[in-house]
Amino acid sequence: MKKVTLREYAKLHKLSYFNVMKMAKGGDVKSVTEMVDGKEVQYVLVDEEQEKRVSESIIETTAQKLTLKDENALLKKEIERLKAELEKCNKRTVLAN
Repeated sequence: MKKVTLREYAKLHKLSYFNVMKMAKGGDVKSVTEMVDGKEVQYVLVDEEQEKRVSESIIETTAQKLTLKDENALLKKEIERLKAELEKCNKRTVLAN
């Protein structure tokens, strides 16, 4: 098994550092905490079987993308929400003057 830091593992799999930290604490990846120069450093233990599971889970999340119609509907809802929020801000600004 090979030891890599959380940051190196994140770069290796193009994940965020925070997601790798959650994976390590959740037990999705094997990890070890060691003292280095008086600081606790967390390492991910990399093995072939674990790498296959992580790769599959990354592929699954990217495969679950929305269709264009669904994405368009979500964006329209977001636009309406932002318009309402902008109107509230404008009303507060007018009242403050």
